[in-house]
Amino acid sequence: MLTAEQVLASHKANLETLFGLTAKAFEGVEKLVELNMTASKAAITEAAETTQALLTTKDAQELLALQASLFQPLAEKTASYSRHLYEIASGAGSEFGKTFEAQAADVQKKFLAVVDNAAKNAPAGSETAVAVFKSAVAAGNNALESVQKAVKQASDVAEANFNAAATTAVNAAKSTSTSRTAKR
Repeated sequence: MLTAEQVLASHKANLETLFGLTAKAFEGVEKLVELNMTASKAAITEAAETTQALLTTKDAQELLALQASLFQPLAEKTASYSRHLYEIASGAGSEFGKTFEAQAADVQKKFLAVVDNAAKNAPAGSETAVAVFKSAVAAGNNALESVQKAVKQASDVAEANFNAAATTAVNAAKSTSTSRTAKR
């Protein structure tokens, strides 16, 4: 049986975890706001510079050259913004995942202690039932570990695909910009 002190300690630990996760969530929001503020400031500055450049163009050829010169940096900045956004999201997700894994491991350990205690105090002849129950618990733990590994692998694959897509987009922008310049 759980004592009042154990219940209070458990509630205290849960509250600390909740507040820790809340702090991590706010850190992620702060990083996102900072990223968006930086991107917005840069976009406003670049819009002013582009407008100035557009106002000083003398002919259509110069306008096309200006347009071509803007395309590649825009693609690179968009890819960079997406990478930063992904890093913020994956960092926050990683923190939540670590906390979940730690909580799950703690609950598992406590549950196994209860099962072992129950097995020690079980009436004679119930050894088979206790063994079956322990086997079921072990199978559940193995399934949980397999799911966690699969989620980690899927996350790694998604990150690799994201990075590859971002690199491809930047390279495509470079080649498009280069081919436009070469045609002139």
